[in-house]
Amino acid sequence: MMSRSEKNPVPFLPATAEEMRSRGWDYVDIILVTGDAYIDHPSFGIALIGRLLEDNGYRVAVLSQPRHDSPESFKIFGPPRLFWGITSGNLDSIVSNYSGNGKVRDRDDYSPNGNPYFGNIKEKKYRRRPDRATILYTSLARNAYPGVPVVLGGIEASLRRFVHFDYQQNKLRASVLTDSKADLLVYGMGEKAVVEAARRIASGLDLHGIQGTCVRLTAKEMEQAFADNPDNVTLSSWEDIVADKSNFMSAEIAIDKNARAFSEKILCQKQQAMWVVQYPQFPPLATVELDRVYSLPYTRQEHPVSRNVPAYQMICHSITIVRGCSGNCSFCAITRHQGPVITSRSEKSVLEEAELLSSLKNFKGTITDLGGPTANLFGVECGKNKCSRHDCLVKGVCPHLIINEKCFVSLLDKVKDLPRVKHAHVSSGLRMELLLKTPELLERLLAHHVPGAMKIAPEHTEDNVLRLMHKQPNVLAAFLEECNGIASKLRKNIHFTPYFMSAHPGCTLADMQAMGAKINTLGLNVRSFQDFTPTPGTLSTAMYVSGIDRDTLKPVFVPSSTKERRLQRHVLETIRKKKGTHK
Repeated sequence: MMSRSEKNPVPFLPATAEEMRSRGWDYVDIILVTGDAYIDHPSFGIALIGRLLEDNGYRVAVLSQPRHDSPESFKIFGPPRLFWGITSGNLDSIVSNYSGNGKVRDRDDYSPNGNPYFGNIKEKKYRRRPDRATILYTSLARNAYPGVPVVLGGIEASLRRFVHFDYQQNKLRASVLTDSKADLLVYGMGEKAVVEAARRIASGLDLHGIQGTCVRLTAKEMEQAFADNPDNVTLSSWEDIVADKSNFMSAEIAIDKNARAFSEKILCQKQQAMWVVQYPQFPPLATVELDRVYSLPYTRQEHPVSRNVPAYQMICHSITIVRGCSGNCSFCAITRHQGPVITSRSEKSVLEEAELLSSLKNFKGTITDLGGPTANLFGVECGKNKCSRHDCLVKGVCPHLIINEKCFVSLLDKVKDLPRVKHAHVSSGLRMELLLKTPELLERLLAHHVPGAMKIAPEHTEDNVLRLMHKQPNVLAAFLEECNGIASKLRKNIHFTPYFMSAHPGCTLADMQAMGAKINTLGLNVRSFQDFTPTPGTLSTAMYVSGIDRDTLKPVFVPSSTKERRLQRHVLETIRKKKGTHK
């Protein structure tokens, strides 16, 4: 049977001048620049935003992994009529290029063949994705065509929109908006904001005031714009934070609370000579809107100039079923970027995508993941009319959280029963405390939908560290006991891939040793772990920088030295070696 894409081939968005001309275009409206290879799949932000803008009637081209030693790559399509849309890619460029301990990575899963360099990987001369890509790409775009507006977006821009910590340089930096001198920064997922920005630029309108965006203003412009608005929240300034790191924690707490409350207040932060102004966020996409985004005509293929991209091989037969996360782990940027409100796709939309995937020529019977940031938040809703916390799991499962267990069970059953689907796996992370509330779903997952081992993320076992991680204590042992009961019932061996973290703020070597003993007692293998990485935009990073407890605002131990981090990591490495498992 021919797939939909074979019957009616969908063209890629133009990624070369030849592809632009083949459409009969002599110009494009918008050029999207990304540090990733161009994969026309909705799991890649550049493809999703590109298809959405195309659906709104704009001519869109993709400039993927341009050379950044000159502006010549930025001239291949000519000047965009409306704006440049610039992102580092699916990852922050520093996270992509360096490990948490500052080691240069020799692999980039978002590049052809995993090669992070142009040319031969052995030469290691010139990286495909530059450090702080949004800043350098903006400079090159400005150099190529002065006067064309620049709009920043994606996770790097979103998490670096205020004063932030750069672990590769081991220093605080100003907003990428002020450092790059871009015209607008879209934070969060950004669909509504970028479409509104395109509409305004096309109509010759001002960009100030768009929900879900940040602008930079001079002191005079600030005074004129907000003289009569005393309700703005003024964050600690660059100067205040540099002078006293405790102000970094207060700023991050204010940003976090504002985001989780969906506050209508405007956030302002002075950055040396300029101000960064953040307008309130758009409401998250409703189910019907999310369905629409995922139904756009993606090729679901690698562009011909970007073959053998490891990230594509991993996600090409996966389906995103849920967006957002209300877990609010201190070290995780998902809530800051995707938001704390859960939006689930409709069963009809997911089944249509599953049927489409199963009809593709390269489909071999397995849907590799039905998931999202946290897969078993699918179908979950908040029963409270207006919540200012959106913090649903840290002190037990919130009583206002409506868990629709049968919704996910029904979806799994229907996807599994599709004619060409042999296996429908859930490979995304799962929240254990929620699974304990949904025994039917847990049993169904363990019986039919786990690809060899269930991914869980205890992160740690010690209560004092879990509190600082903003995670519920005393969950792991209860969860494993429940799973063992199900394993006996199913007469099946059940395996887990637990994820642990060392050197988180507040974690001592004694805490690690206590965790190691508990891991052995529980009979778990250590397959996946890492040292804490102080990435931008998290409260854990604010604790790392300030040395202050996120809850008590009192001093907290920070294992920042190379020796301390190595000792803590060694505890987990020793367990892994003894059990003969592999990272």
